[in-house]
Amino acid sequence: MEEEAKQEFTKDGSVDLRGRPAVAARTGRWKACSFLVGYEAFERMAFYGVAANLVVYLTTELREETVSSVRNVNNWTGSVWMTPIAGAYIADAFLGRFWTFTVSSLIYLTVN
Repeated sequence: MEEEAKQEFTKDGSVDLRGRPAVAARTGRWKACSFLVGYEAFERMAFYGVAANLVVYLTTELREETVSSVRNVNNWTGSVWMTPIAGAYIADAFLGRFWTFTVSSLIYLTVN
């Protein structure tokens, strides 16, 4: 009987929001996948939409020189591509993947 109860849980150490072992039949799958795919699609559209127009915005609206605006856009792009490394460290060392994703998504939505 106890062996059957262990079979229903995931075997990778995943837990639910309350810290209990996650039940494999009710965890992840297409519900979670559709959220992640949708989130990534909208995030990529936002990133490339901003990246395509940021130099024009900095030079026309903020009256920056072309060289400094391009430098700022390159720094911004580099920061965007490097922050996943910081997020991976935070997820592995402190918060876990779910809470890191949730907190970073809320920060991203609040800032933008």
